[in-house]
Amino acid sequence: SNARTLCKKASFDLKFLNFVGLIYKDYEYGCFNLDPNRVLDIILEVYECRSDQDEFFIPLIKSYMCEHQTLCHILGFKFKFHQEPNGETPSSLYHVAAALLQHNLIALEDLYVHLLPQDSAIVEEHKREILEAKQIARKLTMVVVPSEKSEDKEKDKEKEEEKSEKPPDNQKLGLLEALLRIGDWHHAQNIMEQMPAYYATSHKAIAIALCQLLHLILEPLYRRAGVPKGAKASLLKPLRNKQAPAPVETFEDLSKDVFTMLGYLGPHLSHDPILFAKIVRLGKSFMKEYQSESKQDTKDKLDSLLSCFLSVSDQVLLPSLTLMECNACMSEELWGFFKLFPYQHRYRLYGQWKNETYSNHPLLVKVKAQTVDRAKYIMKRLTKENVKPSGRQIGKLSHSNPTILFDYILSQIQWYDNLITPVVDSLKYLTSLNYDVLAYCIIEALANPEKEKMKHDDTTISSWLQSLASLCGAVFRKYPIELAGILQYVTNQLKAGKSFDLLILKEVVQKMAGIEITDEMTVEQLEAMTGGEQLKAEGGYFGQIRNTKKSSQRLKDALLDHELALPLCLLMAQQRNGVVFSEGGEKHLKLVGKLYDQCHDTLVQFGGFLASNLSTEDYIKRVPSVDILCNQFHTPHDAAFFLSRPMYAHQILSKYDELKKAEKGNRQQQKVHKYISACEQVMAPVHEAVVSLHPPKVWDDIRPQFYATFWSLTMYDLAVPHNAYDREVNKLKLQIKAIDENAEMPLNKKKKEKERCTALQDKLQEEEKKQLEHVQRVLHRLKLEKDNWLLAKSTKNETITKFLQLCLFPRCVFSAIDAVYCARFVELVHQQKTPNFCTLLCYDRVFSDIIYTVASCTENESRRYGRFLCCMLETVTRWHSDKAIYEKECGNYPGFLTIFRASGFDGGNKADQLDYENFRHVVHKWHYKLTKASVHCLETGEYTHIRNILIVLTKILPYYPKVLNLGQALECRVHKICQEEKEKRPDLYALAMGYSGQLKSRKVHMVPENEFHHKEPVNITTPGGLQNGPGNSSKPAAAAASTTSKNEEGTAEDAGEFCVTAIANFINETIKIKWIKMSKPHFSTTIPRMHPPMSRV
Repeated sequence: SNARTLCKKASFDLKFLNFVGLIYKDYEYGCFNLDPNRVLDIILEVYECRSDQDEFFIPLIKSYMCEHQTLCHILGFKFKFHQEPNGETPSSLYHVAAALLQHNLIALEDLYVHLLPQDSAIVEEHKREILEAKQIARKLTMVVVPSEKSEDKEKDKEKEEEKSEKPPDNQKLGLLEALLRIGDWHHAQNIMEQMPAYYATSHKAIAIALCQLLHLILEPLYRRAGVPKGAKASLLKPLRNKQAPAPVETFEDLSKDVFTMLGYLGPHLSHDPILFAKIVRLGKSFMKEYQSESKQDTKDKLDSLLSCFLSVSDQVLLPSLTLMECNACMSEELWGFFKLFPYQHRYRLYGQWKNETYSNHPLLVKVKAQTVDRAKYIMKRLTKENVKPSGRQIGKLSHSNPTILFDYILSQIQWYDNLITPVVDSLKYLTSLNYDVLAYCIIEALANPEKEKMKHDDTTISSWLQSLASLCGAVFRKYPIELAGILQYVTNQLKAGKSFDLLILKEVVQKMAGIEITDEMTVEQLEAMTGGEQLKAEGGYFGQIRNTKKSSQRLKDALLDHELALPLCLLMAQQRNGVVFSEGGEKHLKLVGKLYDQCHDTLVQFGGFLASNLSTEDYIKRVPSVDILCNQFHTPHDAAFFLSRPMYAHQILSKYDELKKAEKGNRQQQKVHKYISACEQVMAPVHEAVVSLHPPKVWDDIRPQFYATFWSLTMYDLAVPHNAYDREVNKLKLQIKAIDENAEMPLNKKKKEKERCTALQDKLQEEEKKQLEHVQRVLHRLKLEKDNWLLAKSTKNETITKFLQLCLFPRCVFSAIDAVYCARFVELVHQQKTPNFCTLLCYDRVFSDIIYTVASCTENESRRYGRFLCCMLETVTRWHSDKAIYEKECGNYPGFLTIFRASGFDGGNKADQLDYENFRHVVHKWHYKLTKASVHCLETGEYTHIRNILIVLTKILPYYPKVLNLGQALECRVHKICQEEKEKRPDLYALAMGYSGQLKSRKVHMVPENEFHHKEPVNITTPGGLQNGPGNSSKPAAAAASTTSKNEEGTAEDAGEFCVTAIANFINETIKIKWIKMSKPHFSTTIPRMHPPMSRV
């Protein structure tokens, strides 16, 4: 031990002599009696002058063997010397102190007490900065008159002059910077922990020092995993200090120090965009490795790293982007990383960024206020004429602070819907990250809990919600924004029993897929909608559907990738009833009806989109069979068949093609047989499935085959709209002619347009031919099936009741095309001479009792019901107009029998048929019944009754009223409504005035009653018990029909004649009609009431 001590002393003496030689090289050597502390002070003084000589001075001081406290006091005295006013501590002293701390020659807690300012003063300064930032923000958001503005500017100048005076030196920050420069992260972290969050790194020098340290630490990992392919990067020299943090080689090494350093750096990574890009690229590389990893053990380890990267994104990357002024490159770089996250993670980050980050730092508070102020300036001047320059300004502002900018823009759009178009056009200069943030901001605006109760104002959906919905549709169609978030939001709202936000889905599908849902279609548009897809696109919508292929594909991919297609359909189908029973609650009946219509229309629109855009395999894979939809998912029957219908059509077509390939044959008859075989194979399981949908008693009247056939066919299957095809082809021919005559159009454009029109023309003609072949096959199939559709177990009245209740009424109010389909299907069943189907009784039940149906409809349903009645009246009016037509289409048909024989239908017996003049009496009776029901609804005073009957009357106006006195009665009641509702209910007044004007214009087409039918009684033998007219107390037609049916079943062997009920009492009642005051309609208590889907209202 003595030898070791002597060696140490000798070593120290040698170093000390060398040190003295450095100082006194020009002096002679001698012996001196020196003070040890003074010597140490001189050593530190020289070290300070030669601060780059750490390798010499650190061992020297270690060899000096002084007390740590002594060294610290001497160093502290040096710091105190520079604490004079306007004093500045030299950087060399900071370096000396940092080096001594790193080599543990002094303790940080001992030195810290010698440094200024005090921690309490730092906290006070930080609070003061936040307060000043908030005051600035408040001033920017306040409305200030010009005189006050000038005064405020003068005050701000004075404050800036005061601040320009040199602040006192912060020795703690100086020491911190020196520690970071030499790589002593441990002591640097200890100092930063004593200060408020981000206070230290808010000083640029410290932030840059920390960034430089991070560059060195990340270098090996960035070289391996972060450098883009083909890029060349300059090498960084590692720190010579062996005690500095070790460079990281793997992603796991990042959790040692790097994430912590980044946490302290916070938003001030903005000072070093290169380091920002490095962190983002490493994150991108990590996400790719994370997503490709399949081993669960490794995946669990990487999960903790994923959480760290999310925290870095939240606390460092996004706040730093905020402080980078207009850096679009960093925004795109960040999106390359963020797009690898699920949208749930991204939206959480955006939420934190928008609602939390800006309140954590004075600089961010100021930036937020400045962004809002600038956004106000731009939005005040935004018009359709200056979209480009304003769009560039919006783009520049959005690169750094998209959440604040979009929040303000959306608030403006909610107030001023005329801004939607210019705003959408001005968003083309955004980055990919900004588009994603915009989607989040829209969802947040929709989900705002403070506005949840403001989504309606008593009877209508709020205008702000409609404005946001319109913006959604336009933005998502025009720009490549991910749709998963908005679709999931709508799904979640439906799960929660809220249907208001279906308006969003409706607008998105309409704009992106070009599928409109409206009940205000013209006759020509409706006709076009019964054709193929090309005809629908050209003539079925109000606007031309152009360039929706890409946007439709994006919407389809979003639905399939996130498995939302079927859930949305099922939730909408279930929510229709939920609107009435659950969501309706205390809401106004008018609003409930609007919500029901919105839910139903969106279902029809969305289902149509899926049917036309999903491949056969995708559709069949996702949509269950109809019995599963109804029994397991509790989907209403009409919605279940609506979703299943395209699947049946696809399957039949696929099977048909398969059979054609298996057995080649070009003859038409062979093709028809193969088609029928394909239908049987596909529909046989459906016939079995529908049996479980209704009680067994139902199938005593109609067979499952008939039920499935009715619900599985569409208007496309029943008739070819030749007029619509011709109309569109002629339009294209006129377009070609106009192109040829246009001398100003360039030749290449002329050629291109003509080619487009010619190609479209060929497509339409080919489509028409294809549909014609298809309709012929379907009609042949129906002709073979019709004998087995209806059973004769029950009375004709009960059979018609089941048909109306389970088929006709639910579907006729489903959509405008379905309304036409139902009317045409009844006519088709009649034309096919279907056994056991009484056409007259069916029409009578439709026309004779419409009050309950009208009263239970929503506004849109009443339009569809009116269209259905109009089509039914069109057929009846055609038969009524000409005896030859009647004889041809009805005279020898079982649907117009007045007497049924046990031996079956005998087409040659004219005595069994209803003759033409008696049919005219029946038609007059139907018109009378319609008038009676209409007058009743108009006189109830109930809003729904009046609105719905006016809508129905407007729809059937082409064919009703035809009799002058009935028209006058209606005109009188409608005029009364106009007078009563002018001030009370303006919407009813507008409807009544519209109908009144149209009714007056059609008076010239009305005829006196004696021209409509002969009023003289017609001799007909009718049992007294079969009368069923107003004021008659005898049993009605249904009861007689029931009795007759029992006679048919019980005495089938008897070849005598049996009188059926319905027709005889129709005629008898018609003969007896006299014009009376229509106060209350007569309803038969034995005829079951029809309940269409909205009867629950």
